[in-house]
Amino acid sequence: MSVTLSDSTAARTLENIREQAAAQGLGFAGSVPPRLAWQLAQENEAVVVDVRSAEERKFVGHVPDTLHVPWASGTSLTRNPRFVRELEAKTGKDQPVLLLCRSGKRSLLAAEAAAKAGFTRVFNVLEGFEGDLDDSRQRGHHNGWRWHGLPWVQD
Repeated sequence: MSVTLSDSTAARTLENIREQAAAQGLGFAGSVPPRLAWQLAQENEAVVVDVRSAEERKFVGHVPDTLHVPWASGTSLTRNPRFVRELEAKTGKDQPVLLLCRSGKRSLLAAEAAAKAGFTRVFNVLEGFEGDLDDSRQRGHHNGWRWHGLPWVQD
């Protein structure tokens, strides 16, 4: 799956995020909000890769037509030692890749690891699929992919 950035507004926004991340010295290309991630995917400007476990995708739901490369697996979320190799096999190192997890924390770690391995356009999707915990320690009530009403499916 190969993606080439065009001159669309979303693509220019993604490049601006990348430039800001570089100026801030971040260890990856930056973070994008969920709506921009969906727009980029729909315009074939970037590929969304879900880094959650297979169990999370199956039981909680997932974004349709996304790739899956788990950052960690099992109930103890054991780190996947092959993550970077698997990601490279599915995306290559130079195309825009948007990593999505439950809340944006694992995908941030995955983006940093991918950037260290030579990925030049790997981004974190802010808020994740389910969003941050609220005061009642529940997700999905104030942010996240699903909260924004973006497409998702459940097995």
